[in-house]
Amino acid sequence: MGMAMVTRYNSFLLGIVFASITWAVILYLYSVITQDSSTKLATTSKAPFINVHTPDNSENFIDSDLQNQEAITSDAFFLKSSSSKKYNPKLYNTVINDVIIPLQSRAEGKSAHSLKNAYYWNGYKNSNDLINKLQPKTLKPDINEVGMIKTAEDQVLRSEGYKVHAFNVLVSHKLSYHRDIPDTRHHLCKKQKYPSQLPSASVVICFYNEDYDTLLRTIHSIVDRTPDSLLHEIILVDDNSDIDGLRSSLEAYIAANFTLKVTLHATTRREGLIRARMFGAKKATGLVLVFLDSHIEVNCDWLQPLLARIAASRSTVSVPIIDIINSDTFDYSSSPLVRGGFNWGLHFKWENLPVGTLAIEEDFVKPIRTPTMAGGLFAIDKSYFDEIGEYDSGMNIWGGENLELSFRVWMCGGKLELIPCSRVGHVFRRRRPYGSPMGEDTMTRNSLRVANVWMDEYKDYFLKLRPDARNMPYGDIGERKRLRERLKCHSFKWYLDNVYPELTLPTDNEQRLKKKWEALEPQKYQPWHSRRRNYISQFQLRLSNTSLCLTSEKDVKTKGSLLILKSCMRMKNQIWFETDRSELILATLLCLDASEKFPKLGKCHEMGGDQEWKHKGSNETPVYNMAAGTCLTAQKAVSGEYAAMELCSSSSLNKWDLIAT
Repeated sequence: MGMAMVTRYNSFLLGIVFASITWAVILYLYSVITQDSSTKLATTSKAPFINVHTPDNSENFIDSDLQNQEAITSDAFFLKSSSSKKYNPKLYNTVINDVIIPLQSRAEGKSAHSLKNAYYWNGYKNSNDLINKLQPKTLKPDINEVGMIKTAEDQVLRSEGYKVHAFNVLVSHKLSYHRDIPDTRHHLCKKQKYPSQLPSASVVICFYNEDYDTLLRTIHSIVDRTPDSLLHEIILVDDNSDIDGLRSSLEAYIAANFTLKVTLHATTRREGLIRARMFGAKKATGLVLVFLDSHIEVNCDWLQPLLARIAASRSTVSVPIIDIINSDTFDYSSSPLVRGGFNWGLHFKWENLPVGTLAIEEDFVKPIRTPTMAGGLFAIDKSYFDEIGEYDSGMNIWGGENLELSFRVWMCGGKLELIPCSRVGHVFRRRRPYGSPMGEDTMTRNSLRVANVWMDEYKDYFLKLRPDARNMPYGDIGERKRLRERLKCHSFKWYLDNVYPELTLPTDNEQRLKKKWEALEPQKYQPWHSRRRNYISQFQLRLSNTSLCLTSEKDVKTKGSLLILKSCMRMKNQIWFETDRSELILATLLCLDASEKFPKLGKCHEMGGDQEWKHKGSNETPVYNMAAGTCLTAQKAVSGEYAAMELCSSSSLNKWDLIAT
């Protein structure tokens, strides 16, 4: 018994000794590893503040420059400053890169302790991919908030922008020059194969008083999304802009940021779009001319399908599908497949495709014949453009040139094709922000030239609609008539019979009208009050820290009704339905509309803008309209007070709770 106790006691002591030694070894090894890690290996890296060199508040140039140091170093990696751009810097907070950096094994032939090569430490080499991922990133403003008017300065910028450019400059200034846009092509477009040898393109962009940031985003989108082998050059033509500093700022930016492929030219006087494009075309040395507007963003693989059609037939004028960039919000959205037409007032119009054009899925990627084109965006073989007479230089400033070129191409042996796999976004403005410097009605003058050169006896239809135009001067058209004879062009009747048989004539009887209407796909239409909508939530809007809810002043069916505060009750005129289009619809009938100082109920137009509302989906959230740039605000926290659109300040009167119903 005693012997057993002794044995058990000795085992207990040995266990204690063994455990102590084990723990001592563990603690020693841990201290060595920890010390080694802290002194030699930087396992985490916190990105520094960075200078974002960006004129006019645009996020485009990221310099790894910290307090004018030539390089930023850490124990694990070194970043060299590679930029010497001279802009006023703007500081942004940066994302913390709190990640462990795995190291690659020692590169052959490199000294283990050489610090001459900034990538090496102690015989190991940092992963290039990871170093790239660890580059500082700017915290960009949320796309939903870029249009918020938070200060008086924002209000001035927005107002002046609409006045000068007819779109929301406040939003444009805050968007990156390299922003992502949705790929709006049909999924089969991604499987299309194009010839390996395509002609090079000269992109010609003419502008007059264009917004600086919007123009630069146009250029960057082309450079970013176009194969270098196909982009011969980008020719910018400043048509005698008179915005102070615009040209000099562009010259400096181009010199600092682009290769010699991007060049800026200027006319000596205001020529207008038509003659400015001719000026730019003469400077071009590529095989194909691509004319683009100055407020666009090209989409993925936009150029290859245009060039492929021209490579197959030099007399083809290829036209991209024009997607929509909202002029209020700069949201990019897809356009449906429609073609170009015109009416007898000689105004361009979009219309549905002929029945059967899109019979099977493969038809969505095939070229589509179009009687006319909008004219802002198209590609044409340069020699063919010269051969058929360029533009009509007798036309002034803007208007009618797209129909003139469309008629001429079709009537003189060429063809116009829409290319579904080429998509280019365009800022569609509600008005043209400039006119003729002499106040001339250039649209009518140019239309008279079109009618008298190309339309034969059908010009009478135009003149019957516009009797006021009969005696208006339109310049000498002798050279254009001789061009038509020289090219042996068809008659306008041939054009109507073979290219645009669906165009209704003033002389058509009811039977012929019905036949022509039935030849086009019918317009898909639903009455606004009974349209199907995808509702994603429903709630009351309660002013935070009160018992007051946003309520229609009048009946829920009354268009134009203002909004007031009333005690929260589960009533129809307080229940808002949110759609996947970010509309707020009262009782599923009328949309909340911010087109005026005091928001109101209006017919849902489904075009976003002043009916597109943003919020954070939580309590005490601002409810703001990106097109207006302002927030839904109570005048006072008192029952019966009206709601208004005010600056998105930190006021408690523009914070709302979303009460689920």
